[in-house]
Formats: sequence, structure tokens, C-alpha cells
Amino acid sequence: MPSQEELFDAVDALLEGEPQLPSPAERARLREAAGVTQARLAAALKSTAQTVKNWENGRSEPRPPRLQAYLRLLDGWAAKYPAPTAPVPVTKTSTGRVEQPAEPPPALAPVPVPDVGPATVTAARPATSSHRSVRKAAVAGAADPRFPHGPLAVLDGDGTAYGVDDIVLDCPATTVAQLVEWTLAESGLGAVRLNRAGKDADPLVVLTAAAAVKLGLPERLEGHEERRSLRLAEDHPVVKQITRAKWKLTKRGFGPWARVYRPAKAGQRQCVQLAVLSWDALDSRSWPGVAGMEPAEIARVLGTYARRVITPRGSTAISGLELMTALRPPTRAVKSESTGEWESAYNPGSLGTEPMDPAPPEAPQEHPVAQGWTGGFIDEEAFQWVRPVDLLTDEECLLPYAVGLDMNTAFLAASARLVVGLSAPDHFHRPKFNKKIPGSWLVDLSGIELDPRLPSPFTPTGVRPDGPAWYQTHTVAYAQELGYDIAPIEAFLRRETGAYLDPWHDRLKTAYADTLADLGVTPDLDDRQFLAAMEHHKKVDPAMAAVLAAIKATVKGGIGKLRERPQGRHYRDGERWPALERPTWRPDIRAAVISKARVNMHRKMANTAKATGQYPLGVLSDCVVYASPGPSPLDFLPYTTSGKALPGAFRLGTTPGLAKVEGVQEMAWAVDLMEKGLNPARHIKGGDAVTDEGE
Repeated sequence: MPSQEELFDAVDALLEGEPQLPSPAERARLREAAGVTQARLAAALKSTAQTVKNWENGRSEPRPPRLQAYLRLLDGWAAKYPAPTAPVPVTKTSTGRVEQPAEPPPALAPVPVPDVGPATVTAARPATSSHRSVRKAAVAGAADPRFPHGPLAVLDGDGTAYGVDDIVLDCPATTVAQLVEWTLAESGLGAVRLNRAGKDADPLVVLTAAAAVKLGLPERLEGHEERRSLRLAEDHPVVKQITRAKWKLTKRGFGPWARVYRPAKAGQRQCVQLAVLSWDALDSRSWPGVAGMEPAEIARVLGTYARRVITPRGSTAISGLELMTALRPPTRAVKSESTGEWESAYNPGSLGTEPMDPAPPEAPQEHPVAQGWTGGFIDEEAFQWVRPVDLLTDEECLLPYAVGLDMNTAFLAASARLVVGLSAPDHFHRPKFNKKIPGSWLVDLSGIELDPRLPSPFTPTGVRPDGPAWYQTHTVAYAQELGYDIAPIEAFLRRETGAYLDPWHDRLKTAYADTLADLGVTPDLDDRQFLAAMEHHKKVDPAMAAVLAAIKATVKGGIGKLRERPQGRHYRDGERWPALERPTWRPDIRAAVISKARVNMHRKMANTAKATGQYPLGVLSDCVVYASPGPSPLDFLPYTTSGKALPGAFRLGTTPGLAKVEGVQEMAWAVDLMEKGLNPARHIKGGDAVTDEGE
């Protein structure tokens, strides 16, 4: 029998043989104390920012030879930045990352779980072919004690519900009705309102195919009727079960995104949103690769989006529209001077609660107000223009490369500080033009002659207008900026105005920047470093790359939803369609965003031409293609003598409205397309680009 001393010696030998790293929280503290970003540390250790993030949240551990280098660095930082002796409170940084105490609990101590009722937080499960190993964790420092487990969970077929921050819950539900009851009463899921006058976000439960089958749902929507309507038939057993349990479905029924609710009780909403993965709830164009991820990783993707943008409520387009209302609620509570009671009143700066018809020229031609209107319609759309091939010079044709530049979230950049109308339009004849008044103006801009090597800024085709036409305020203001006298014939203008989209812009801009930073693309990079980081950023962390794609789709889809067209083969012109009953159905606001984005693009092209003599080969929405002596935009973009990007021209960078590389091809390839009347901006990535018209 070995003695106690012999056993201790053997254990000490094992401990000495294996380098001992500090706790994950202490690793993060030391790095931040040294003022080093995760991306910079990853570069020093020849690793990735996501790998460093995993080390700092306990998802993985470094291996030799990085282990020894990492330990040496941490030891050096520990000597410079010793841990504080007093306990450090749990706080939340401006970026939303939860700061843990410098002194972690003992290794074997259980992680405390907020008391939210009977919901069970389980320990990590062994990794198998259908499960990832997920550590036990509570959502520390939750913003609201009512929602300690975050905004959503992904439910698998064995009853495991994967939440944000690696939390794992046991869900006993075997029917949809039981799942709704459990979610509202026991799960601790939900999210606090984005505006104090708004409403808390309903909890979201995402169902894997196995979970859907377990709850009695079909793995796929089958049958002609179900596929056509994208929802279960009203006589489906699950729909009947929900009704028997005295729950309700919205008019959309039970489709890929379903809301199950009861009327609010004592001012508290009783609503759960369900998303069925195998019914294509997550469109691969907006959420690339997410549907095929493991449940825990899906929860990470959707949870990050929920915290930075909004809890998903359907497609990214619907979420983008819902975000506008969540940030600018239509009503707020005010105390009546006469009764002293609290009552609902209009929230200044919002679109209110009642739908508003547009002016006839602002409406789609099938809209009721457009029936019988013969005065023409506004055509504010994104650029789709290719330069006539006979305007190419020999020097351009002999250049070796065609380089495409893409503007980061161009519509988002255009929404910044954009003043839009908040009241109904009023009709004016022969008004004096005022660039500060949002609305639609009938103006003749056909006499304005510009360089034919640039598209006309007044039409989406880039072709010079041939007579009077309707334009949004920004388009007319640009004509005035170019030095031309403006004499409107008539106008539909709005007296009440405001920067309705400002909070929407600010939240999405921050989400976009934070997610790019997670992928190693930070604002402190110079242009060469930026281009290098953008070449590989999608491979750094596919989950965060999917979040980035979803944020961009939220911008485009949200703007498009402002002018949602009628759907269904039975629709007839002049009939109203459901979207018209939303206060957020505002085609004039969509026109304002696109007009400003198109003007911004033209201004950059004109300034670039003035500085360098270079003109675009083609433009498709927010993508522009130039002939270049080299394969990089650094080979043709204008810079000052000090090495800084020329103000007013195209600039590289992470901010919305700045540029990144869309694609590079041979110049001979571009000329060949142009000779066929095709737009190189559409194909510069090597395949057909999606036409981006904001709808």
C-alpha cells in the first residue's frame, strides 16, 4: 500500500509536467489589462480571433506549441497586471461582453443558476454524432432577471434546449401546447424591450427536424396545399391541439415561423414564437450554412443576432421592419391631466398606429390611390447601368484587370440622419424647391447634360431623362448641388418630419461593426491590412460570418418591406392587400433611402473621375467596376500625398458606406461582357450577382 506522501509526490509530478493556465476569465482580464485585442493576440500566436475567444470562454484549450507561448505571455502579463485583491463585481461592457470576476469559483464548485422556476439546467453532455459537448452555464449578468437564460433556445429531439452562452435546458414537453406552457412558465427565455415605450421580445424556440417530429409536426411540409400556403392545414392534429388548449395562432397559421399566443393578461404578453428549421425557416441566402449547424451553434448564431439586432421574428426582412417599430414604438404612456390616469398616446418621431396612403405618384401602379392616375410615377431604384462600349478608351482596354468595389451596407449608410415625412402628403402646384422638405417633386431634369462616361444620377438605368418626371427630394437636391436651377411643376410634400430611421441605423451599424470585429476586421487596420483581413474573414468563424450576412440581409429586406407588393395569383389591381394596413408600409421612405444611396454612389464616382480621370465600367446597385493596372483597389483609388484616401471619393474601410472588394477579373473578360450588352458589375464575383433593388 503506497503512503500518502508517495501519492502526493506522484500527483505533484503530474502537475509539474503539464503547464497550468489561469482560468478563462483571468485570461481575458489579463489581455484586456494589456490593451490587446483578440485579433492582435491571434495574429501573434498565428491563430484566429475565434480560437482566442474560445480559450477565453472555456470552449477549448490551447495545444503545444501555442500552449507554452500563450502561458509565457500570460505569466508576463500577470506580473505586470496582478489581479485586484477586492472582489470584482460582474459587469457588462459597452460591447455587451460579460466581465467575470478576476477570482473564479473553485473548480468543483457548482455554477449558480438564477431561480426561474422548475426549468432544469443540465450538465455537459458527452459529444456524440447528434450532440455537441456543451458546458453547464447560466447567463451571468443577465440584463433582466425575468429572462436569465437569454432570448431563445434551439430544441432538439431528445428534449435538450440549447440556449445562448452555452446554456443547456431540459425541456419535458411532448406537444406544442406543452412547449408553449413550459417556455412561458419555466424556461426563463425572453428579451427586454429596446425602447422603454415598447414591448419585451417574445421568447423564440427553434425546432430541429427531430424536435418537430417529436411534437407531432411533419418533418417537411408535404402536399400541394401545404406547400402552396407554407403552413399546416387548419384541420391538422397539431393545430386542433393548440386550439383545444385555448391557445391561438395568428392569421398566418402554423408555418415556418409561427406565433402561439393568448390575449395579454394583466398587461403581460403571453406569446411564444416557434421556428421550424426543416421547413426552411432560415433562408440560406440570409443565414448561409446555419440550418446545417449543430443545435448549440445555431443557438450561438441566432442568440448573437438577437442581442445585437433583435430576436428573429421571421425572415430577416420581417425582422428588419420589426426592428424599426421596436426602436420607435408608435405609442407611449402619458398621464392624463384631467383624470390623472395613465393612457396611451402618440409617440413623437414614430409613424403612429394608423396606416397612411401614399401620394399617387409614390404608390405602385396596382395601389388603390393610383387607379385612374395619369400623372406618372416615381422611379427611385438602385443603379443598373453599363457604360456604352464605344466610350471605352484604348488605354482602358489595355489595362489587365477589372476590379469591383462593393459599398458596405449602402442602404444603411443612406438611412443615417435621413429626414422623412411623418404625416400625410399635401399636394402643391409650382412650389419653390426646398431640399429640407421630404416628398416627391415633378421636375424636368432632361436638360442637364453630364459626362456620358458616368450614369445619369436621375434614373436607375443611368440614361438621361427625356422629360418631366417624379423624383424624391434627394435626387432633386443633387441636381441643384450640380449647379442647375430647379423649377418644380408640382409636388407632394409632408409637413411633419423626423429622422425616423436614426435609431435603426445606429443599432445595425454597431451590430455590423461588432460582428466584423469578431471576424478580425477592425477599424484600426490600414487599407492593406483591411484588404488582407477581408479575404479570409468568412473562414475565421462561419457562425459569425452567418450573423454578418443576416445583418446585411436585415438592412436590405427591411427597406424593401416598406414597399411590399401584393402576393398571390388571385390579386386584382385596385384591391387593398394586407401590407397596406401597416403604418410601416411607406414607399416614400423606401424611395428616400434608395435615392440618397444612388446619389451617394454617383457623387463618389464623379469625385473619383475628377481626381483620377477614371470612369466606371458598370454599376449594379452598390457595386461599381473599374479598369485597373493591378488586381487591388490600391492600384487605382485616389490617395493624398500623405497617403490618406481622397475625401469624397471611394474609400476602403469597415464603416457603412465605405468600400471593400467585390471581385477581380481580367479586363478582357469585362470588355467581352460589355460588347454583349451585359453588366460586369453583375458578374464580377464569378457568377450572377443578386439584383439589389431594396425589395
